[in-house]
This record gives sequence, structure tokens and C-alpha cells, in this order.
Amino acid sequence: MIQSMTGFGRAQATLDGLELSVEISSVNRRNLEVSVSLPREWQSIERDIQATVKKDLNRGKLHIQVMAAAAADNSGFFWDQAGLESSIERLAKTAAAHGIEWQPSSDAIIRLAAMHKVESCLPDAEEISPALLAVVREAASSLVCMRAAEGATLMTDLKERLGSLAGLLGEILENTSGTVDRYRVLLLQRLSQAGLELELSDERVLKEVAIFADRCDITEEITRLRSHLEQLLETSLENSPIGRKLEFLIQEVNREFNTIGSKANNIEVSRLVIEAKNEIERIREQIQNIE
Repeated sequence: MIQSMTGFGRAQATLDGLELSVEISSVNRRNLEVSVSLPREWQSIERDIQATVKKDLNRGKLHIQVMAAAAADNSGFFWDQAGLESSIERLAKTAAAHGIEWQPSSDAIIRLAAMHKVESCLPDAEEISPALLAVVREAASSLVCMRAAEGATLMTDLKERLGSLAGLLGEILENTSGTVDRYRVLLLQRLSQAGLELELSDERVLKEVAIFADRCDITEEITRLRSHLEQLLETSLENSPIGRKLEFLIQEVNREFNTIGSKANNIEVSRLVIEAKNEIERIREQIQNIE
């Protein structure tokens, strides 16, 4: 079934006083591109995160945001202990060098600790990896569900537009029926007006009519168009990824309508071809967002 490439997924978990949050956003892209933003301490598991989402997703530009913060019941902030002690020692030496008596107050220590604040006291990447990847999988599952829901909407729209194309194709057939017979009558009228009284059985008349019939015949285009429209509908029912196949088929549909337009010899057929091409362009825009 159709899957959209646009969506958003989010998942959370709490582990040993640490709140993990993973958000995955996705937009359309010809191939699968995955970028990951996560704490510096966990950079080593970036590839594992990418491999995890690639199991369920095939196309689209994905951005994965990994966030970690102290849980509500563990809300104190963390600081660089070595950096804090070094700052206190340097301040004491500076004060002594200038003959200033200095004893750090509790308020001064708190201010210095805030200056040496770090985001969190994160566990090692190897330690957090199993739990983090589980949250990533949950977020990816949420994203897939949203992409499937949007895909269902795209499917409904695609069916309606394919039905419109089939209807336009039927109208084109109606308007081209009897074209050769009308041309034969018109040709004889023009010859008569020019003072050339030729019979319908005249070889020159038959040859001219045959050339015209061959030039305006759209039987092959109609046959291929019907086949392409059927394939589009059948492909839309297959499991993703199907976007590229749909792109190829709609390109072929556009090619056949272009050929019919070039062979058209009446205004109504030309109008119908233009309407069909507008519908094709709308379908093309939708297909670009299908996985």
C-alpha cells in the first residue's frame, strides 16, 4: 500500500533518572537520507541509530533528534567538578598575590558551579545503546503509522485522478470516432470545389485518405494508455517502496497523451489532452511524496 514520505514520530522513556526523547521528522527525497543529532558523548552509536530506522523506511529525508535530560525527580544540575576546583584554586592564588583575604562563600561556589554546568551526567554510549535504540524503534514505528495514514489519503486522491484520466480517454475516443470518414467527405468536397471531379475509388483519393488515416490513428496510444492506467492502479496496491515505479508509469502516460495531442485534428481533442495533462501534473506532484 501507499506510504507517504512526510511524517513525524516521537517516543520517550525514563532510565535511571534520565529522560530519553527521540523525534523523527521526514520529508520527501528521491533516496533515503538520515541525519542524526545526539549528545556528543553518544556519537559512536549514530550508525546503529541509522541502521535501526533503515529497517522500516526506504525513501525520504529523515532527521533524528535525540535528547537526554534529568528526570523530574532528579532535577539537580551537573557540573565539571575538576573545572570548578581549578577555578576556586586560581581565584585564591590571584587574591593572595594581591594581598586580598578571600574565602569563597556558598553563593560564590554556586555561581562558579553554574559557570561549569554541563548538560547532564550521561552514561556511556555502550551502556545506553540498548535502551536508546528501543526508543528510536518506537519513534520510527510512530513515524511509519503517520506516513501510512497520509498514504491512505494519497491513495484516495490517486484513484480519483486516475478515474478522471480514464474518463478523458473515453471522451477522446468518442471525438475521434469517424474522423477518417469525415476527412474523406471533406476531401472530396474540396476537390469538387477546385473543379476536380474525382471518384472515391480513385487511387489518388484512396492514397491521400490512407496517409491521413495513418497519421491520425491513435489506436496504439489508446491501448498503451489503458495498460499504463491499469498498472498505476495495480502498483498503488503493492507494498512500498513503489514511488519510483509510479513516477515511471505517469511519465509514460504523459508521453502517450502528448502523442495523441500531436495527432489531434480537432479542437475538442486538443482541449481534452490539455485537461489530461493538467491532471497528470497533479498526479506527478502527489507521486513525488510517495515512498
